[in-house]
Amino acid sequence: MKYYPVNLNIQNRHCLVVGGGVVGTRKVIALLDCGARVTVVSPDPTPRLQELAAMGSIQLEKRSYRSDDINKMFLVIGATDDENLNRQISKDAERVNILCNIADRPEVCNFILPAIVRRGDLAITISTSGKSPAMAKRLRLELETQFGEEYADLLRLMGAIRDKLLSQAHEPEAHKALFNQLIDKDLIGLIKAGNTQDINALLHDVLGEGYKIEELIPKS
Repeated sequence: MKYYPVNLNIQNRHCLVVGGGVVGTRKVIALLDCGARVTVVSPDPTPRLQELAAMGSIQLEKRSYRSDDINKMFLVIGATDDENLNRQISKDAERVNILCNIADRPEVCNFILPAIVRRGDLAITISTSGKSPAMAKRLRLELETQFGEEYADLLRLMGAIRDKLLSQAHEPEAHKALFNQLIDKDLIGLIKAGNTQDINALLHDVLGEGYKIEELIPKS
């Protein structure tokens, strides 16, 4: 199986998680982090899921799954230890043409979830097409040591610079050379070192007046 890589926008999309154990809880939190509107169906949800429900962060149905639970959903994730139930969820999703992932069962999914390294808006995904989750995890751990939190700050800064350039009627195509200069001159290294003076000197050298990191991404 060769998968087509894609990043989904699930902001305010209705997503269903069937199963309220440790795995289901992890799936729910990942969906919430991306802005999804999550419904969980489980007769025995974890305390964390019950807390999220009490806070109004998720809709929790403390009962067994029914086939009509997937109606009007954008995607469904099956995270139960009942093989027959997981396969029923997959069949129901196929019937109504929605996205379906069954945890650790790639053969009954129409999409699989990669291992992810997140640093703010940076998302590095690793997939072995379901062949070796252990290898995907090993690569994720290696990448986590290579890409630190400075990459989150870099993207925040780059985004703020881009917004300011666009507000001044700069053409987007003209930005590429400027951003390449910032990267080539080791802006990421300066951010990692926390060297505000040298960062501002580089911004001035490449972009001119009016670009200071403390003004572009002020600390809260």
